[in-house]
Amino acid sequence: MRPPILNPLFARLNVLSGIGPKLLKPFGVLLGRDEPRVIDLLFHLPYSAVDRRARPKLKDVVPDTIATLEVTTDKHQPGRGRAPYRILTSDDTGTLEIVYFNVPRERLEKMFPVGETRYVSGRIALYDGRLQMTHPDRVVDEKGLTQLAAVEPVYPLTEGLAAGNVRRAATSALVKLPDLPEWLDQAFLQRKQFQPFATALRRMHAPQEPSDVLPESVFRARLAYDELLSHQLALALVRGQMQRGGGRKNRGDGSIRKKIEAALPFSLTGAQQMAIQDIVADLASDRRMLRLLQGDVGSGKTVVALMAAAAVIEAGRQAAIMAPTEILTRQHFDRIAPLARAAGIHIAILTGRERGREREKTLEQLNSGEISLLVGTHAIFQESVDFHDLALAVIDEQHRFGVHQRLALTEKGETVDLLVMTATPIPRTLVLTFFGDMDVSELRSKPAGRQPIDTRTISLGRIEEVVEAVGRAIQSGARAYWICPLIEESELIDLAAAEERFGFLKQRFGKRVGLVQGRLKARERDEAMESFVAERPKFLSPRP
Repeated sequence: MRPPILNPLFARLNVLSGIGPKLLKPFGVLLGRDEPRVIDLLFHLPYSAVDRRARPKLKDVVPDTIATLEVTTDKHQPGRGRAPYRILTSDDTGTLEIVYFNVPRERLEKMFPVGETRYVSGRIALYDGRLQMTHPDRVVDEKGLTQLAAVEPVYPLTEGLAAGNVRRAATSALVKLPDLPEWLDQAFLQRKQFQPFATALRRMHAPQEPSDVLPESVFRARLAYDELLSHQLALALVRGQMQRGGGRKNRGDGSIRKKIEAALPFSLTGAQQMAIQDIVADLASDRRMLRLLQGDVGSGKTVVALMAAAAVIEAGRQAAIMAPTEILTRQHFDRIAPLARAAGIHIAILTGRERGREREKTLEQLNSGEISLLVGTHAIFQESVDFHDLALAVIDEQHRFGVHQRLALTEKGETVDLLVMTATPIPRTLVLTFFGDMDVSELRSKPAGRQPIDTRTISLGRIEEVVEAVGRAIQSGARAYWICPLIEESELIDLAAAEERFGFLKQRFGKRVGLVQGRLKARERDEAMESFVAERPKFLSPRP
């Protein structure tokens, strides 16, 4: 149950004045929620701040700095053709030109009435020996000056939202912020120089110094510490809930695992064998398994996951392997299916593509227990998916799934064991910090014959060198991926970037370039991937 003191923070964002249906949608995109809440906005922190405290006379202005100036409007000079609109202003020490491009004259005359005083804030430049301010950030009268923030936070934005929209909404949201009881030790607070949580959050949205919002500030550190501590407590509660009552013993006879190993075109590495032994021991114990399998791309995590699934299938139960995207899911299925069938495992796939009678048949066989191993996307944990007796859930690239999604999958069965996989190298201490008290298996060695991986970071300023290098590679018969990763908060922008990159590469390499992205029809994606496997084209610009 949520304490009533928190209820105002979980109200929908449109309870704030000025946020109607038109702004609610872009705020949802910005905050990553279909129905954004007040608390989501409060945790949308600024990344920098503009210092508007400098208020010199014109004779004391330093060019290329931000200043807030008191000036009197002397004259308007509308531009002709493409010339800018100029407003001549002054104080008792000098003159300032205020320049605008493509702004209606009526609006500017209303903003700057001749003979009246205005306060303008923005960056000052020196142009042809004259002080000039182009498109001031702020133009206010004396009353507006009292409301002008001396230090102004700068927020990440998205299409449809101006900086002022977010600033005003955040200021309004701060009114909803209650003073919460302190949950940290006073001696610890004093040692770290931490302010109360609410004070730290207010200082982030209403900084008194530009340094207040920087990563090293004590205010951001306080919020980060609270986030980390709450995350750890949540993980502890989740782990306690998952392990309450212990686990179910899944002791197989090894027969299916032997068939899989015999069907492998290579020998298992020592690291794979050790990881499998640890996992099998966990499954056979009366303790619920929570294990992280960590290994670089090509280290053989998928085979280890299949052997883990085989162990519970030998015990008469079911396993599920979940991946974050359809392409990755189908890659897993294509690799696993021949080995699974060679060992007599009934395997199936479930993604958003499977529909109609095909989907219904899969769900029926899953519910009856006829399907022993299911490979799928997030479609697996939908309510309509019922397992006969799920024993093991394997989650690949687990950082792409939230805790509630992992729990939704493990709740598909009784005391389901959990194996999560990642290709990201994570130190043991960080695993404990971020994922909680999780057992870890590492695949440090790679199967024989794997080529060494050469990883390099190159700036965008050298993009032409990268393109030339790729061109030389494909001329020699090699193939290449050019991945434009999509980030949830800016999916439309990054999708456009992927398509733009595809168009650029196609101009350079012609029909040898293909495109794979999530908005293509399934048939088009399949054709592109099949063409790539068949070496036509030799280049893909994919969305993972």
